[in-house]
Amino acid sequence: MIRLQGLYAITNGPRADLEPAVRAALAGGARIVQYRDKTPDRDRRSREAANLVQLCSRFGVPLIINDDVDLAAECGAAGVHLGTDDVDIGVALERLGTDAIIGVSCYDSLPRARQMAAQGASYVAFGAFYPSSTKPGARIASQNLLRDSADLGIPRVAIGGISPDNALELIQAGADCVAVISALFDTVDIESAARQFSRLFS
Repeated sequence: MIRLQGLYAITNGPRADLEPAVRAALAGGARIVQYRDKTPDRDRRSREAANLVQLCSRFGVPLIINDDVDLAAECGAAGVHLGTDDVDIGVALERLGTDAIIGVSCYDSLPRARQMAAQGASYVAFGAFYPSSTKPGARIASQNLLRDSADLGIPRVAIGGISPDNALELIQAGADCVAVISALFDTVDIESAARQFSRLFS
């Protein structure tokens, strides 16, 4: 089992200051970074992903690519995060190698989490736990999911509307990581925000 614990920073690109923003999150203690950019600009996304791989490696932190297995393979990312409409875990592992980190969104479903763990997921993500500006229509998950999934044997990531004010209760319920977008990358001082989240794990 991979050891993942702490702040999981998810980018909110496209943004002109992407690298400085991610560097600030890493300096503040982010333990895993996901490059998330839903735009169709392949050239820019390839460039940014490759640069972020190098940046994250200097901090000893894995970079995960949202949804795009081909981009993850191309830039040498540590792995990929998959949703329900993406390729299955077996295809991702075949493309990226058996050492790749494969994260899977499980929303509010414990049965899906069990199925994904059995198929070889490296971690599962539950949420949204609170209303989210990134996905305003997301189903709200119960904190009981974190307690009830303790036997999965892989890290559990909590996501959705998480702030420094509500993250601790998710960690106490069993979240190994809290995944944050807006409460990190929309702040004036990203490094300080990252430190706030990171301190909750100490």
